[in-house]
Amino acid sequence: MKRILPFSLLIVVVILAFIFPGNHAAATPATTYNGADIAWILISTALVLLMTPGLAFFYGGMVRKKNVISTMLQSFVCMGLITVIWVVFGFSLAFGEDIGGLGIIGNPKSFFMMQNTLGVAWLGGTIPVILFAMFQLKFAVITPALITGAFAERIRFNSYLIFITLFIVIIYIPLAHATWHPEGYFFKMGVLDFAGGTVVHMSAGWAALASALYLKKRNEIEEVHTPARISYVILGTGLLWFGWFGFNAGSALGAGELAATALATTTTASAAAAMSWVFFDIIRGKKPSAMGACIGAVVGLVAVTPAAGYITVSSALIVGIVSAVVSNLVVIWRSKTNIDDTLDVFPCHGVGGMMGMLLTGVFATKAVNPAIAEQGLFFGETALFVKHLIALVVVSAFAFFGSLLLLKVTDLFSPLRVTAEDEIKGLDASQHDEEL
Repeated sequence: MKRILPFSLLIVVVILAFIFPGNHAAATPATTYNGADIAWILISTALVLLMTPGLAFFYGGMVRKKNVISTMLQSFVCMGLITVIWVVFGFSLAFGEDIGGLGIIGNPKSFFMMQNTLGVAWLGGTIPVILFAMFQLKFAVITPALITGAFAERIRFNSYLIFITLFIVIIYIPLAHATWHPEGYFFKMGVLDFAGGTVVHMSAGWAALASALYLKKRNEIEEVHTPARISYVILGTGLLWFGWFGFNAGSALGAGELAATALATTTTASAAAAMSWVFFDIIRGKKPSAMGACIGAVVGLVAVTPAAGYITVSSALIVGIVSAVVSNLVVIWRSKTNIDDTLDVFPCHGVGGMMGMLLTGVFATKAVNPAIAEQGLFFGETALFVKHLIALVVVSAFAFFGSLLLLKVTDLFSPLRVTAEDEIKGLDASQHDEEL
């Protein structure tokens, strides 16, 4: 029965596709599409998708050789599973008409099976709803993939699929609706998150910490952990940095000055963070390493994500440098505890996301984005920073405790940990019957 159930669900999807063939209405005269904006978001959507294979290389290079394929597949499979969920009902829950005025979930009927996504612009803007839906899909794809670094080398693949399905529906989608939908709770509150500091990185970071605590330490933790391929890590970092331009600059939803500014702040923060990580390691008496430079660059990308379209390029330097030092310190602290966050997802993504959120509350300015109602602490206004502090606490508690609950539920139906024998054998062979 367990073997039949997953395929049975796909059969249900096929039946639904026949029942709901989609809306193919032509664009109305009132639709104000802009060719340049459409072209840029099409490119951005492809760039963001590339980030997930990039993450696969980034994580895959860090684990031991016997777990490379399994770790990479955990990222890659999200492009399949999360896409199906998003198309069937995920986008509708995240961006459909708000239910009950609560600002936490959308109407599943709004865009069910991608209904009502053709022939109409997103929020009366310049790009089609279907394009916005596909752009946002790529954010949903990479978020659960980010979590995998925390429980690398010890999770059963089938259980992983169940967990990320629950995570997307119960954690990610409500946060996306609350943060980015015009009727969302955080949106109406005035919280700024340009491209996913809270929705993507904080949710993944706290879920990673919950996972590391719940699954406990690897059986072979006392062994020297030798990364399989540092070259994979470098390649993954390059792909992530490249794709992140779509992630952040694409979130401007148009080909204009705001997109250019977001692109500039993105690469500046990443570069500053990479050097900050390397120089901080040197201060601590360590040799400069490729791994350190790559981790630093990614931390900078994470931290600037919520701020990219709200801060100046000079402020991005501060975001990158400060976030890298703080994340590095948290990595040091974590290494002295019993928390086995295999690839330090919480110190890098969770802490990086929180630093970005707080620094957005410090440096956000109307000079970059006139649409914002309040400026940051640096400009003498306190309201935005206080709102970000409140949102940080709420999102952290929701993502952490919600993920712990989902891990427990998953474990009841399908054990999360591989056996000790399978762990020693390696997940590539024990879970997939494959070898590098």
